[in-house]
Amino acid sequence: MTLLAVERIKLFTTRSPWWCMLVALVVTIGLAALMGATAESITVSTSQAGYSFGMAVVMVLAALAVTTEYRFGTIRTTFQAVPRRGAALTAKAVVVGLLATFIGLVAGFGSWAVATLLQPEGNLALDTTAKWINVAGISLVYGLAAVIAVAVGIVVRQSAGAVSLLLIYMLAVESLVRVIPDIGDKIYAWLPFNVADRFISGSGGNGDPATSTSPLSPGWALAYFAGIAVVAMVLAVAVAKKRDA
Repeated sequence: MTLLAVERIKLFTTRSPWWCMLVALVVTIGLAALMGATAESITVSTSQAGYSFGMAVVMVLAALAVTTEYRFGTIRTTFQAVPRRGAALTAKAVVVGLLATFIGLVAGFGSWAVATLLQPEGNLALDTTAKWINVAGISLVYGLAAVIAVAVGIVVRQSAGAVSLLLIYMLAVESLVRVIPDIGDKIYAWLPFNVADRFISGSGGNGDPATSTSPLSPGWALAYFAGIAVVAMVLAVAVAKKRDA
């Protein structure tokens, strides 16, 4: 049995991934439904307004996939069966990342479909590359965000600590950086989730204001976010190799 198959079995034998998947989809698609039912008009971009809340839930799922093993001591069994810790942890990150990518795909197209159903006369046609990225790009961002969350879980090892750190950073820290005099906005422009938002929302258009201050193009924004995910995972594996399980 391959490492990927083992990690898939371990992931889906617990309840938390199922609940997190459900919550992530309900939040993102539910917000799209709310906007479609109450707003006078809705666009492809605004139909995805809830993606960041769904991403927060996906990152909780990813962190729990690692920290739960540390909590119950099953990570020791994993490392005994697979002495190459890097391979075992990378397999976990790949499985969780693929699941997060699937959740993002369903969330993105589900939100768009609900908005289209509620406002069939709205400007919701997927007739440009930017609009396709608005919808399908969420899957890539979710997948990479999950890898970052796995890396944090490996380093922190405790569920409460990892989840708190991820949520506080994602929902508060990046925004608070902007209040630093003189340099706050410059730093914020390069912070990971602001850059990821550049990939999804682009530079605005179709009546939608730009929601990211990153100077990167959408393509480079995705590459930058992916680079952060890779670096985080490499550092986490290095830490895991140097300490006891």
